[in-house]
Amino acid sequence: MIAIPAAVDVAALKDTTLLNMGIFGLFVAVTMVIVFRASRNNKTAADYYAAGRSFTGSQNGTAIAGDYLSAASFLGITGAIAINGYDGFMYSIGFLVAWLVALLLVAELLRNTGKFTMADVLSFRLKQRPVRIAAAISTLAVCFFYLLAQMAGAGSLISLLLGISDWGGQALVIIVVGALMIMYVLIGGMKGTTWVQIIKAMLLIAGAAVMTLWVLGIYGFNLSALLGGAVETAKNPAVLNPGLQYGKSETSKLDFMSLGLALVLGTAALPHVLMRFYTVPTAKEARKSVVWSIWLIGLFYLFTLVLGYGAAALVGADTIKSAPGGVNAAAPLLAFHLGGPLLLGFISAVAFATILAVVAGLTITAAASFAHDIYANVIAKGKADAATEVRVARRTVVVIGILAILGGIFANGQNVAFLVALAFAVAASANLPTIIYSLFWRKFTTQGAVWSMYGGLASAILLIVFSPVVSGLKTSMIPGANFALFPLSNPGIVSIPLAFFLGWLGTTLDKRREDPAKQAEMEVRSLTGIGAEKAVDH
Repeated sequence: MIAIPAAVDVAALKDTTLLNMGIFGLFVAVTMVIVFRASRNNKTAADYYAAGRSFTGSQNGTAIAGDYLSAASFLGITGAIAINGYDGFMYSIGFLVAWLVALLLVAELLRNTGKFTMADVLSFRLKQRPVRIAAAISTLAVCFFYLLAQMAGAGSLISLLLGISDWGGQALVIIVVGALMIMYVLIGGMKGTTWVQIIKAMLLIAGAAVMTLWVLGIYGFNLSALLGGAVETAKNPAVLNPGLQYGKSETSKLDFMSLGLALVLGTAALPHVLMRFYTVPTAKEARKSVVWSIWLIGLFYLFTLVLGYGAAALVGADTIKSAPGGVNAAAPLLAFHLGGPLLLGFISAVAFATILAVVAGLTITAAASFAHDIYANVIAKGKADAATEVRVARRTVVVIGILAILGGIFANGQNVAFLVALAFAVAASANLPTIIYSLFWRKFTTQGAVWSMYGGLASAILLIVFSPVVSGLKTSMIPGANFALFPLSNPGIVSIPLAFFLGWLGTTLDKRREDPAKQAEMEVRSLTGIGAEKAVDH
């Protein structure tokens, strides 16, 4: 017979506040020292944006895992599996399968073609000004949606740890996270941010591994026994079957298809992940980065299956939903259930570090996009020196940090995995069609790129605004209102094909043709890497 520990006492979490904050404070202190040391070498734009291209494939792969395994992966997916079982695990599968698209279609080609940002690739053989403006706007939009998710995760986590349930207390927490994020990026640039992500990825995977082995140990390392425990606690066999969240109607099934499409296609178009490919010296190392990150990310997502069902069995869905932080509290509650205050403190500090590292990566990407694409190449028309460009990027960091704080306060309480899925939908709609067309379609024109990016971005955001995510339900962002004209919560099934169609239509109707010599140069460079090194650093 399996010995199951007693139920979690959520009220007892308040007694662990000092320990939790102490562990988190230690992490912040250590990583801040690393960031200060890394900042000594930030002399050029390449140092600030791309860490001087000094990281190996394995180091960058670990940092990519750190960037990718966000609060959504740890808090949101564990909670989604604990509450919705099989349907929640679909997030893990979608996030992981997406890496195959990134590996096969974009990683090496982008590294060969680009310089610092996604817009460098898109504008290589197209007209600079309109393409860079569109790419920068879509990059800022995706980063903002992703930042909302991380800030909401921070609010949920700290509200659980400190027992804060009032709006003002959670808002203060989000402000502190934003301030720390701004410090990391201002001081350390990409190099400091990368080291924070490497440390965070190792801690997160190690912590998840310990919890996974602990949960399996309770059930005699028998996965069937664990799943049986989840069914017994939930008193609902449906947690093991598809359809608990997305199978109730034809609309919800369509919503699930839309979610899967966004998750699988969105990764290859996430600006902060794409930017990581420029921190390695060669395309071979970029490819190695993706392979390395796939192993780490795949291992972690297997852990989420055990952690989610472990939380369902040992903590219970009702306890999770009633705790401060709601669905996002599943992983911390499970940690407290297994190892008491010490494990909770470690896991919570890791989760908080996860949020800090990811928001730092998002912020430097957004700042680089504005400073490099809008300021240096559009406003200054390529005449700005590196020092001025970096100075503009640092000022942009502060502005983005303030906007992220305000947005995070508004989005507090939402499931972070779901908010990230929306960011993926916007990325897949606004960025992916243009990236694919630019790399693989010789006839693609500037008009096609602009139509695709603006059309995909506008359709995704409009469909989200008029979806049940924002209004019409008790769980909506504005529960009292009802202007949900679009029935699906995930816009990808409409906005992604629309963006591909607009890219084709814009190109077909465009009577102007791009320079064939630049098209040929981009094709040769993307496939072989010839000429890439000179273009990248000069």
